[in-house]
Amino acid sequence: MIGKGAWAVVLVAALAGCAQPQVARHMAYVSDEQGNVVHVIDGTSDRLVGDIPVGGRPRGMAVSADGRTLYVAAGNANRIDVVDLASRRVVDHLPSGPDPERFALSPDGSALYVANENDSKASKIDIGAKRIVWQTSVGPEPEGMAVSPDGRWVICTSESASLVHFIRAADGRLVQSVLVGTRPRDARFSPDGRRLWVSSEARATVAVFDTATRRMIRTVDFEDDPISPDVQAVGLAMTRKGDRLYVGLGRGDHVAEIDTASGRILRYFRVGHRTWGVALSPDERRLYAANGLSGDVSVIDLKSGRTVATVKVGGRPWGAVTAP
Repeated sequence: MIGKGAWAVVLVAALAGCAQPQVARHMAYVSDEQGNVVHVIDGTSDRLVGDIPVGGRPRGMAVSADGRTLYVAAGNANRIDVVDLASRRVVDHLPSGPDPERFALSPDGSALYVANENDSKASKIDIGAKRIVWQTSVGPEPEGMAVSPDGRWVICTSESASLVHFIRAADGRLVQSVLVGTRPRDARFSPDGRRLWVSSEARATVAVFDTATRRMIRTVDFEDDPISPDVQAVGLAMTRKGDRLYVGLGRGDHVAEIDTASGRILRYFRVGHRTWGVALSPDERRLYAANGLSGDVSVIDLKSGRTVATVKVGGRPWGAVTAP
């Protein structure tokens, strides 16, 4: 016969076996273009645990492959800040050209490809040498940047000209410029490099390009499936498998989930006001949305589709990245 104490042990063990696995430990980093800091959110407790002071108007960010270094575009300081994530301090600066906004880290981690918004240029930065390798003239107000997985192609989007620029990474030669929806914002390659996804803010679409031909093959239109009269399309995040794309919908106050194989919109997640940057947790179980006009960050559990936390950070959150 099992005593009451033993039954309690059995019950606790059974409940533990049924419990959902915990989210893997990680941190989310959110740039605040008004507060001139990067907010640090603990992904296991959903709490704001610190701020990292950086240069004026931080926006685009990237984390090194080893998870030790955060690169931050400080637009008003005309530089890229290099943050040591262990100490949470800026330990170095990289030249960037005027007014860096978004940038992409090369697959081998040796270079940054930067959009210089006020200068209408795209720049390649050698991280080790701390120098600008080349600069290429592009359309007015460049913003979105992406680099192909094989490192051969750099993509730059021009907001004012509504163009996607295909640039050769080796020497910065502009090979082709292709018209896209109004005010293109962000760009992402699929993991195999065969497809390129580009968001267009004012047109509220995401265009899909065949990388080999540089032709648009599909458009996902959020105005065809309206959730808000103010819907836009801005920040992008893609799973490592490339099967799902997440799109921040700006003043539409939602994030959309797209099946990349079919281009079908699967779900919408309600978030704060004017969501801009979006990022997946390292285990891809959670989605972070930086909400610029409500001064908070929405944390979404992707299995349930529920917002599990809203982290108040203040200022104007802009970009989001995560690291273990």
